[in-house]
Amino acid sequence: MNFKITSILVLSILITSCKGEQTAKKETNQTPEFTNKGEELVSKMLEKVGDYKTLRSKEDVVYTYTYQTPDGKTDISTEKYIFDGELSYGKYEQHQRTLSDLQGTIEQGYDGKEFWLKHNGEILNDSIALKRVAFNRPTNFYWFTMFQKLMDKGVSYEYLGEKTLNEIPYEIVKVSFNFGDSKPTDIYQLYINKNTSLVNQFLFTVADFGAMDTPNLMTLEYEDVDGMLFPTKRKYKKSTWEAAVSDAPWITVDWSNIKFNNGLSENDFKS
Repeated sequence: MNFKITSILVLSILITSCKGEQTAKKETNQTPEFTNKGEELVSKMLEKVGDYKTLRSKEDVVYTYTYQTPDGKTDISTEKYIFDGELSYGKYEQHQRTLSDLQGTIEQGYDGKEFWLKHNGEILNDSIALKRVAFNRPTNFYWFTMFQKLMDKGVSYEYLGEKTLNEIPYEIVKVSFNFGDSKPTDIYQLYINKNTSLVNQFLFTVADFGAMDTPNLMTLEYEDVDGMLFPTKRKYKKSTWEAAVSDAPWITVDWSNIKFNNGLSENDFKS
């Protein structure tokens, strides 16, 4: 009798254990649910470049930002961000297109609550200049984290099909945003390389300047930094929605000297 009871108990434990293992395996093997193919392609792209969780684990970043227009006017700034809270700082040693009327060094900041501006170490309260800061700080932060933030809540995806450009096969995904406010938001059209899962180029609008009808085309070159891929060399100009550009010269944007985990604190972003 004792043998039978013991055998039944052992058998029961084994069955329960097997069921638990099967459930665990089933949960492990579950694939993420996507609203459509567009969202799935964006998710696969993030597997390649690195997602926002990976980026946030690096705490902060310092890098050199260089922006040059076709007429040679150049901005060069040292950018600093803390990813948690999206704190942003830029020190411009050269600013031929950003607040070019100010001679000498300018500093811009967002401390999590307010935007601020310094000129040669002195606080400026000019409302027009501060509007420029309120555009630059979140815009520069967003461009750096753009791919990772494409999986934020409020982002919508529309798969537009396939297209071959310059013998490269692309899958095209339209990205739009709905964050609950009434003002228009930008539209992105990603050209995702079918062979690499990377975005080689994308179309974008600039809603803050009312440029919604005619997009820009941005092309990208990537660099591996600390295990993630960043589009450190970028250039753009006006385009059609079919990604046809004119012979006009490009605006170029370069990120260099990218360094993570610098031990920045909130005090580094206060005026």
